[in-house]
Amino acid sequence: MKRIIFGVLALAMLMVSLQSCKKFLDKKPLEATLDDIKQGGLEGLVFGLYGGLRNPDVGGAAWGHIPWLAIHSFRDDDYIKGSSESDGADWAVIYDQFQYSKDHWSTNTYYERKYVMVNLANTVLYTADSLKLDDPASRVNIAEARFVRALTYFDLVRTYGEVRKVTVPIRNADQVNRMPKSTVQDIYTLIDEDLTYAEQHLPINWNSATGTSLYPGRLTMGAAKSLHAKTLLYRQRWGDALTLLEQVITSGQYSLESNYSRVFQTAGENGPESIFEIQAYKGDGGRPDFYGFFATAQGVRGSDASGWNMGWGWNTPTVNLVNAYEANDPRLKRTILFSGQSDDPQYGGYGRTLPAYPAVLPRPYWNKKVYADPAEQARTNDPNGNGAYNQRIIRYADVLLMAAEAANEADNGPRAETLLEMIRARAREGQAGVLPKVVFVNKAQMRTAIKHERRIELAGEGERFFDLVRWGDAVSVLGAAGYQNRNRYMPLPQQIIDQSQGALLQNPEYP
Repeated sequence: MKRIIFGVLALAMLMVSLQSCKKFLDKKPLEATLDDIKQGGLEGLVFGLYGGLRNPDVGGAAWGHIPWLAIHSFRDDDYIKGSSESDGADWAVIYDQFQYSKDHWSTNTYYERKYVMVNLANTVLYTADSLKLDDPASRVNIAEARFVRALTYFDLVRTYGEVRKVTVPIRNADQVNRMPKSTVQDIYTLIDEDLTYAEQHLPINWNSATGTSLYPGRLTMGAAKSLHAKTLLYRQRWGDALTLLEQVITSGQYSLESNYSRVFQTAGENGPESIFEIQAYKGDGGRPDFYGFFATAQGVRGSDASGWNMGWGWNTPTVNLVNAYEANDPRLKRTILFSGQSDDPQYGGYGRTLPAYPAVLPRPYWNKKVYADPAEQARTNDPNGNGAYNQRIIRYADVLLMAAEAANEADNGPRAETLLEMIRARAREGQAGVLPKVVFVNKAQMRTAIKHERRIELAGEGERFFDLVRWGDAVSVLGAAGYQNRNRYMPLPQQIIDQSQGALLQNPEYP
C-alpha cells in the first residue's frame, strides 16, 4: 500500500515561497513538454497536490493548521481560540469576537495558500491540455486535479464570497494583480464543472484484486459526489444533492464504524467511514516524515512537568457544546476531554487522568477527536504532538446527515427519518433508553432534529459555523458574541487589495 502523501517530483517543480504574494505568484512561464514530466508523468504532479494539502509550506496552512481552525471552527459557538488567554490573544478578538482584520497573518495565509493549491491544480490541468493527454489514466489525474481545485474554491467562496476565478497557471504577479473578482455564481459554476468531471472519471475505489486499497487516501468517485452534494446544499438544491448522496449511499463502498471513537484514532484512519482524509505520517526506522499540524495544534497544552505538554492547545470546546448533548449521549465523552478527570478508556481514552483546570491546564475542555495515543507517540518519538494524525475532510456520517437534510427539504420525511436513525443508532451503541429515535412529525420538527444531530456528530470538524450561516441561524446563535450578518464573509486580505492597484475591490461590507 502507498499512502498518497507527497509527490517529490511535483513539489520539487512547484514548491513556492509565501513570504509575500509576489513571491508566490512570480513564476517563470510554464511550457509543458513530455521531458518535463517523464520521471513521474502527470501522476507525479498529481501526487504533489496531495502533499500540498498537508505540507504547511504549500497548502497545509490553509487546511490543517491554525488559520484553518480559526476560520472553520473558532467562529462557531462550540469551539474557541483556546490555549492560554495570552497566547494568540489577537486571534480570539478576531475570530471569537468577530472583529475581523483585513491584515492578519491568519487570513493572509489562508487566502494565499488556497491560491497556491489552485495554481498547483491549474498546472496539472495545463500540462494535460498542452500535451493533449486524454488516455484513461490521464483522465483520472485530471479528475483529481479538478477535485482539488473545486475543494479549494468551495472554501474560498464560502469564506470570502466573491473571489478571483483563476483557471490557468500564473506566470507572474502582474497577471493576477490585474484580475478582478468573479461572482459567487461564477465560482459555483466552476465548482460544478470540476466536480461533474471528477464524478465521471474518478474510480469507485483503488482496490487491488484482493480488496486492499493500493492507494489509501486517494480520491474516488464517492468523494467527488459527496463534495458536490455539499456545495449543492449550500445553494438549497435539495433534489440534486439528494440524488448524488443516494448514489454514494448505495455504492456499497462505505459504512459507519461501530465505535465512534475509532473514527478519529490511528486505527480508524482510511476506514470504512472515510471518504476523504488528508494523509499524514511520522516514520520510524529511517522512514521519512510527512508531518501534519492539525492534531498537534489542538493537543492538550500543559507543561513538561505535568506530563501533558501534548500540543499547542488551540481550538477548545465550549460549555455551550457540553450542554448541547442529550442526556447520556456517549459521543460527549468520546468528543471532549475534561480537565481534572480520567480520559475514560471506556470512551476512547488510554487510562490517563488530566491535570486540573485552572491550576495546571488553561482550559476546562479539550478536543478528544485529536487525542494522541501514547503508544503512537512513543513509536514515532512525538511526545509533544500528534503529527501522524490524518485530517478527516469528508466522512460517511456527514453524507448520511446531508442526505437526511436534503430528503426532508425535498418533502421525503420518512427517508429523512431513516437516515437520521442510522446516525443515532450508531451513537447510542446499543444502550437501552439512550438517544430515542426521532420519529417524523413534520418538516420543521425534522429540520430541528437534523440540525442538532449535525452539531453533535460533526463537532469540531469545521462544519458548524458554515452550517449556521447557510441555515440563516448565525445571527440568532452567534449574535451575543458580536456576530453581524456581514461576518458571514471575511474581508479580503488588504495586501492583496493593495497589490491590485484598484483591480480587486474589497468586500463592500468592509469599507
